[in-house]
Amino acid sequence: MHPLFHPLFMQFVIYFNEHEDYFECHEVLEEYWKEIAPKDKTHPLTAWILLSTGMYHWRRSNFSGAKRSLVKSYERFHLNGTNVFTEGISYSDLMNNLQKSIKSLDDKNDFQPFTIQVESPDLLSAIHNQPALIALTGDQLIHKHMLRDRTEILNAREEKRRNRH
Repeated sequence: MHPLFHPLFMQFVIYFNEHEDYFECHEVLEEYWKEIAPKDKTHPLTAWILLSTGMYHWRRSNFSGAKRSLVKSYERFHLNGTNVFTEGISYSDLMNNLQKSIKSLDDKNDFQPFTIQVESPDLLSAIHNQPALIALTGDQLIHKHMLRDRTEILNAREEKRRNRH
């Protein structure tokens, strides 16, 4: 199976393009990344993760966090060039949109979403055949990280801390 046909990557594209749910984009792609390259911080999937993180921050008017994430995303995409994790995606449109977004952040412009241009007809068809995902709106979408139940995350951190001592 081509890596972009992985269900988690296709969910990422749906969340990004159709729902603008950048938090969920980060969540599903981080899960995918942990399956295939959990310690490789330069893996091409990390560029996609940073892209969604930057967009999430920008929409919340965290200009410095957004710029930092989008610049790192741009650098990772550039470092990896076109590869199996950008096949079927318009790499040039992606890089242009990232550059425009970084410039907009420098100018302190309001959030400006863009879509990932899928060029592969097979990938586009596979994405359209994915099960429907839940679309959030308003504060549930914009402030998702603040409104979720973090008990599992906090327990995991505490467990990790105890194991270090």
